[in-house]
Amino acid sequence: MLKHLHIQNYALISHLDIDFEAGFSVMTGETGAGKSIILGALALVLGARADSKSITDGEDKCIIEAEFDDCIIRRELYRNGKSRSFVDDGVVTLQELKVLANRLIDIHSQHANLLIENADFQLEVVDAISQNEDLRTSYTAQYERYVAAVEALRKLQALAKKSQQDADYIQYRYKMLDEAGLEEGELEELEKEHYQLSHAEEIRAALHMAIEAISGEQGSAIEALRVCKLGEADSELQERIDSTRIELEDIADEAERRLSHIELDPRRLEWVEERMDALNSLLHKFSAENIAELIKTRDELAEQVNRLDSFDFDIEQAQKTVETEKAALSKIAEDLTKSRKAVAAEICERLVDGLKRLGVVHAKVEIAFAATEDFTPSGCDEVQILFAANLNQSLRPVSEVASGGEISRLMLCVKALIASTKGLPTIIFDEIDTGVSGDIAIQMAAIMKEMATHRQIIAITHLPQIASIGQTHYKVYKADTTDRTETHISRLTEDERITEIATMLSGNNPSEEAVANAKQLLCYH
Repeated sequence: MLKHLHIQNYALISHLDIDFEAGFSVMTGETGAGKSIILGALALVLGARADSKSITDGEDKCIIEAEFDDCIIRRELYRNGKSRSFVDDGVVTLQELKVLANRLIDIHSQHANLLIENADFQLEVVDAISQNEDLRTSYTAQYERYVAAVEALRKLQALAKKSQQDADYIQYRYKMLDEAGLEEGELEELEKEHYQLSHAEEIRAALHMAIEAISGEQGSAIEALRVCKLGEADSELQERIDSTRIELEDIADEAERRLSHIELDPRRLEWVEERMDALNSLLHKFSAENIAELIKTRDELAEQVNRLDSFDFDIEQAQKTVETEKAALSKIAEDLTKSRKAVAAEICERLVDGLKRLGVVHAKVEIAFAATEDFTPSGCDEVQILFAANLNQSLRPVSEVASGGEISRLMLCVKALIASTKGLPTIIFDEIDTGVSGDIAIQMAAIMKEMATHRQIIAITHLPQIASIGQTHYKVYKADTTDRTETHISRLTEDERITEIATMLSGNNPSEEAVANAKQLLCYH
């Protein structure tokens, strides 16, 4: 249960601390006193969307902290719009905070009455009473597998269709590269050969000149070095001369070999040029930088060509997977539907009993089931609560026939029904008594008090009949200071309760009759 709430620098609240009690508590206050501000702060600490405009003017951040039986939740909101969330002083994500909060408290705000008209909420009510959480979990997991299998098949079919449309082009491109007989580094070798073939005459002349200069018969370098003898006095220089002569002899031999292999070969030159043109053309067509990239493209195209032949088999296997997952999902969906239909009569009976207690003596409720066209994340069921408040009135959807007061009463009955099966520690009702008064309000309070036997119930109300039944009474009020208006909350004493309820009965400066009536209401309960 909620034990303590601390609010600092939130809207009109500069500092607020309030302890809460177990059982049935009520919260009252004039319109505009700030009850919605306190609820807004509580919603914020439970994970609601943060808005830096909520921070008190002139302050840099606000802090809201809620203490429950088992943990303390804190939310800090900064002027720059950022916020941080903590559980027992450990940082948590907003999603983690929301998951935890949903297990601790339910805030039924004024607009939440409209949920009764929502098909998803109506389905959640049925599931809550059927206590089919394990089935829902199994269904959700299987639904995700089924959706994944369908998506995999769809992608495969789309790829197969596109590949088939592109088949001729893919095969044409692959054949072009495959028949080219590509070898990595070939173009570089061809460029070297092309240079030699296209400059054969110049290379031969240069080699002849080098050979003649090194080892020719007329004054060659080798011959000059061979006859150069310096004697022992210059042995070191003599060694260098001899070494140079040997190196020149080796160069001359290598030049002779090169010369013997260099031939004028116009046909080979033509072939090399054609091959280079062909390779450069492929590089351009495939936007490749080098032959290695062309080879990579060729291999990728080869895989696509091979893939064309395997699509039929792959699609067949994917279809079998879809059917397998669908069959498993259908079985769980059937069990889910059975679990829902099994409690439909009980739900209707208990809602009717509650509505009759709240003055709708001719109430009729029925739950209509319809099958969805396909699997949905929540099953194959469309659920609709049908309602009639009067004799001889046909059952219709709640949104079409229920008045505001009837919706409030129906929603309270639904909440009481859900609370009986879910272990939610705390429920806060924000003016669920809209559209009711008198004895009906007393009955609504009695139902909330019964709910509070096993959980904490806090009701925000404008009705004295409900306020008088609360075991603990809190009042929200505004107070002016020299420079601002602030919202406060206080727990009322017995005498203060009498004054508050009397004021709710007759307005400010309540009469003696109103005070006596307030005492009677409090004594009666």
